[in-house]
Amino acid sequence: MEKFLQGYFYNPSRGNLRLEGVMEEILGYMSEEPEKFYDVIVGCDSSSDQEPYFPVAVVILRRGEGGRFFLRKIKYSPLKKKFYNWRQRVLEEVLLSCELALFLREKLERKVGEQAKRLNYQFRYIHADIGGQGQTKDMIKEVTGLIKGNGFEPKIKPEAFVASVVADRYT
Repeated sequence: MEKFLQGYFYNPSRGNLRLEGVMEEILGYMSEEPEKFYDVIVGCDSSSDQEPYFPVAVVILRRGEGGRFFLRKIKYSPLKKKFYNWRQRVLEEVLLSCELALFLREKLERKVGEQAKRLNYQFRYIHADIGGQGQTKDMIKEVTGLIKGNGFEPKIKPEAFVASVVADRYT
């Protein structure tokens, strides 16, 4: 969890924010129009090098009206972790997404507290950058099982826009 707590998340409107600031922005966005319904979604992608970057994105969507995103690029030291094949990278993407989503969901639920009765949101989905086409099709059961095992619903391409569009933009 340290990799998320110590670094900054980038938001095009607010600049660099600590994780606490991301949570405040999410709550503030929902509080602006509490009668609307919101989705909080996490997804990750990675660059294709042996020492890749992992952009992890948190998206808050106001259903039917757009949303905001926050992105943190994770780079491992080559001495700590190397990725020798694409399968390792894909699994790391999903593990990072699950780790951040579990932490954020717990913290948001605590912060929302009494506001929960007024705010309509769900933190249910993790988007994985895999799909029925290409080399990742053989990993669908493995990846979706990992996401479900962490208590989230998986979305894969073409529905996995947080991973395949938002995070992908920063690889």
